[in-house]
Amino acid sequence: MKHTGNIFVLLGVIACSTIGAVGSDASSSPRGVAPEFAKYYKDPSTFTCISNPSIQIPFSAVNDDYCDCPDGSDEPGTSACASISHFSPSDLRDDGVNRTPALPGFYCINTGHKPSVISFQRINDGVCDYEVCCDGSDEWARVGGIKCENRCKEIGKEWRKNEEKRQKSLTAAVKKRRELVTAAARLRKEVEDRISDLEVEIIASKLKVDSLKAQLEEVRARERGKVVKGQPKGKVNVLAGLAKERVEELRGALVDVRRERDESLARVIQLEAILSKFKEEYNPNFNDEGVKRAVRAWEDYAARDHTVDYDDETLNRDLDEICKPDSENSGIDWDHWENEQDVEPELGLFYKVAAYFPDSLINYIEDKVLQLRSFLISNGILADTSSDSGTAESRAVTEARNAVSAEESSLDRIRSQLDDHKSDLNKNYGRDSVFRSMKGACISKDSGEYTYELCWMEKTKQIPQKGGSHTTMGTFSAFTTVTVDEQNSAGKVVPQEKMALEYTNGQTCWNGPARSTKIVLDCGEKDEILKVTEDEKCVYSMFVTTPAACEDLSKNSNNAHGRRKDEL
Repeated sequence: MKHTGNIFVLLGVIACSTIGAVGSDASSSPRGVAPEFAKYYKDPSTFTCISNPSIQIPFSAVNDDYCDCPDGSDEPGTSACASISHFSPSDLRDDGVNRTPALPGFYCINTGHKPSVISFQRINDGVCDYEVCCDGSDEWARVGGIKCENRCKEIGKEWRKNEEKRQKSLTAAVKKRRELVTAAARLRKEVEDRISDLEVEIIASKLKVDSLKAQLEEVRARERGKVVKGQPKGKVNVLAGLAKERVEELRGALVDVRRERDESLARVIQLEAILSKFKEEYNPNFNDEGVKRAVRAWEDYAARDHTVDYDDETLNRDLDEICKPDSENSGIDWDHWENEQDVEPELGLFYKVAAYFPDSLINYIEDKVLQLRSFLISNGILADTSSDSGTAESRAVTEARNAVSAEESSLDRIRSQLDDHKSDLNKNYGRDSVFRSMKGACISKDSGEYTYELCWMEKTKQIPQKGGSHTTMGTFSAFTTVTVDEQNSAGKVVPQEKMALEYTNGQTCWNGPARSTKIVLDCGEKDEILKVTEDEKCVYSMFVTTPAACEDLSKNSNNAHGRRKDEL
């Protein structure tokens, strides 16, 4: 089964490997076998290749420093099968033999520390790999006389100390993430409440718009009678209408003034009686300067000549007559004057006389007429015959229409706010919406000549440290994941999936694409930019730690165990 050659070396290796085949459990597993693979090595007489059950060899051939199994499973404790690798090119032979490595590597027990696995290439290579095999078991053959002491006690102690710090930091990070999630839930509730409020405001605004539209129609109907249609009436009608409005205003003011006068007069009479009685009954022998001054002031007031007689019957009768509403039998007959037409010959006479005016005077008169006409139209007194409708809009109608327009604009704004809030509610803020509570918060890092700034869910920027305008490196567009190659404890490079944020459509590079940034996240106690790289022209990566990328402690423990199995 074994080829001849190097027989003496092999004999020495066989003696060491078979006699001292295991570390702590020699009766159950050969050297370098992890506990989960021990079941394949229980038969003391025959070994069956793990990935190729059809191939069997004597158990004495296990760890004999010769690779008998195509999957390398017969050499768990030597480097004989190190050439078999996951990264080796595929074997083109179609013989049904599985040549994929069955074992992850050499298993180091590391008593006093944590077990680990090291690649077969590093077995008996003359180097003490304490970072993986702290017990020195990877150099069991003592090649070149090297002896690797067991340092697991001190290494394990230091590791546990660092692990305790790491766990405390992880616990703090998870706590911060829970706080962020709680804050995000509160913000979401505020958005939901705001949406409910806006929906109520929209209903109220719609009702108000309908009410204002109804008022507009009422004003139009009311004002329609005031607007002169077709051929305008004469100057007498216009002036009569203006005079009537003015007289009504003055009459109302007079009524109010008379009422206020009578009320004030009653109060004055009451106060005079009080002061008169005070003067008669106060004790002049009581030395109070304030009282004396008040009495002297009253005597001066009483000595004055008050000639106005508010009880004059003639005056009051005239005022009563003025305050009566106008009618055909009392006051002014407005209906007569409002329906009075200008005499046509007078208008014709005016134009005949105007023919003798100089041009400058005619132009002046025409300008004044146009100004007067514009004033009358704007106040709804005169029809605008230049318009297609033939009807002018009064100030009241304009105000009512403007009120409708203003409320409709307000309704549009509320609807826009509602759409924005609904869009925000449906926006992806990551798992548990944790980034909702982080939106707008910024962190930065100095690197070279620039300061790089990351604002969560908004923008990334490149800011020159020597001054000048900043450069936008991208605007948040989506959540994604990236695969990052990381080295495990066995020195093996394995892919790890990381959460990432994409920032795109930044400022365009000169003679290049629009800038973009990928934010690769890792769990950390605080938000911190670790490094910034430019992967290709104007395409950047930021490596950032944040509590938002952390898992719950129990989930984290399960995931870590799963990752360790993958590494094995």
